[in-house]
Amino acid sequence: MDTYTLLRAFADSWFLLAMFGFFLSVVIWAFLPSQRAAREDAAGIPFREDDDGCSNDCDTCACKTDFLKETQNG
Repeated sequence: MDTYTLLRAFADSWFLLAMFGFFLSVVIWAFLPSQRAAREDAAGIPFREDDDGCSNDCDTCACKTDFLKETQNG
């Protein structure tokens, strides 16, 4: 058996299973409840530089509220 055939058989079977296992692990990790803050932070990236006229200085500022909570409640 030559090297190409051996590597091709390995890639078609065990490596394919290993890559699928890695994919499932990443998907499960991404949707763990402990990763919620990271997902919400990533979802807000496009809105970080918006200039809506607020200085974001006060503690009760409406701008500091999580925009995802508004959409979830409404």
